[in-house]
Amino acid sequence: MFHIILYQPEIPPNTGNIIRMCANAGAHLHLIEPLGFDIDAKAVRRSGMDYAELADVKTWPSFDACLEAVNPARWFAVSTRSTTRYDTVRYARGDAFVFGPETRGLPQALIEACPAERRIRIPMRPGNRSLNLSNAAAVVVFEAWRQNNFDSSG
Repeated sequence: MFHIILYQPEIPPNTGNIIRMCANAGAHLHLIEPLGFDIDAKAVRRSGMDYAELADVKTWPSFDACLEAVNPARWFAVSTRSTTRYDTVRYARGDAFVFGPETRGLPQALIEACPAERRIRIPMRPGNRSLNLSNAAAVVVFEAWRQNNFDSSG
């Protein structure tokens, strides 16, 4: 299926919501350290409810370690600073979507390490900063899943 990579997430309820979304969509969740919270924190458990047992969640010491181990077919940098709209790309099983921390987004160096055609954004009204992290992850994952006919096998 798909991989969600959260680069140094900061807000426990967002990660909890993404755990729940991954369980329901069959996506794998990868958390890149340092995390801005204890993964066992009450806030993560509360928002992820009991879905953590149904989701595949792994923590990695670095982005490079995650990419090496997961070895996704392609990875996409999701950023408000990207130019390609997320809905104009054709996604395939095994693709990974990388999201930055809530307060600062992906580092520019990481965005630039991603091929230009794989730097995607979610359109928003002018003057707005960004969507909530868990909402943004859901928008992208469900579009990729929709394109693959909501096939949740393997």
